[in-house]
Amino acid sequence: MEQQIIENDLALWQVLKPNPEWIAALEAGKVLYFPKMTFELLPSEQALLTPAVRNPKARNISLDARGLLKGAAGDTATQLALALMIGRFREQALALINSLLPDYQANLRLAPTSYRPMQVESRAQSWRADDRRLHVDAFPSRPNRGERILRVFANVNPNGEPRVWRVGEPFETVARRFLPRAKPYKRWQANLLKTLKITKSLRSEYDHLMLQLHDGMKSDADYQTSAQQVTMPFAAGSVWICFSDQASHAVMSGQYMLEQTLHLPADKQYDPSASPLAILTRLCGHPLV
Repeated sequence: MEQQIIENDLALWQVLKPNPEWIAALEAGKVLYFPKMTFELLPSEQALLTPAVRNPKARNISLDARGLLKGAAGDTATQLALALMIGRFREQALALINSLLPDYQANLRLAPTSYRPMQVESRAQSWRADDRRLHVDAFPSRPNRGERILRVFANVNPNGEPRVWRVGEPFETVARRFLPRAKPYKRWQANLLKTLKITKSLRSEYDHLMLQLHDGMKSDADYQTSAQQVTMPFAAGSVWICFSDQASHAVMSGQYMLEQTLHLPADKQYDPSASPLAILTRLCGHPLV
């Protein structure tokens, strides 16, 4: 299998000059790994490294674009400290992306920034929601019609524990394996899901196929073990970036992570032909959105 993780020694949260090789690798579905790049916590923020700051009813703690904190527990001072920490991470993540990928800047859409203090191994989930299984990101209720999902991750574990991923084979390899198994798209079903408000907007054929890939990968126990893959421990105090709708990945273990999601129209990439939308359109032979 070709190398899916590209490691480099950048330590600052800013790229002085865009690197075409990094950009091409990222848009090909590879993971950019920065082992020397660290999100430094303030001394007062060490107290936030506990699962107790999460509302038990929420999966993660998030800060939306308006500055609204969700999923947090604790008193007003604790919640303010969480908002400031997560907001500071957002600023650094944006500085990194805007310098690494300057042509994206005018077209990026900011999604909530999250803090994940829970231990991955402790989650009890259905197979479809279990991110310990190899998958590409696709969301049943939120059709995106090919919009990209770009994510910046930082492992802030205070005990030196890595965030362990499995990273799988290239997107087109995945698509060629699972597309023949996909159920056909039916427009009337998409309209019904929208009418019943099960989806926030109309599910396109692209969204349908991405969900078929996501579910097909996760439900295939043999694929989970036999697919070409590497196990990657992202060290405490490190950062990594990927398009999570394209990079085949599974999150096996770890605790205490910050994550920033950004959305980008597929036609605003440096190379639009490398996007999952373009790949699936080519394989299917007709427009999908």
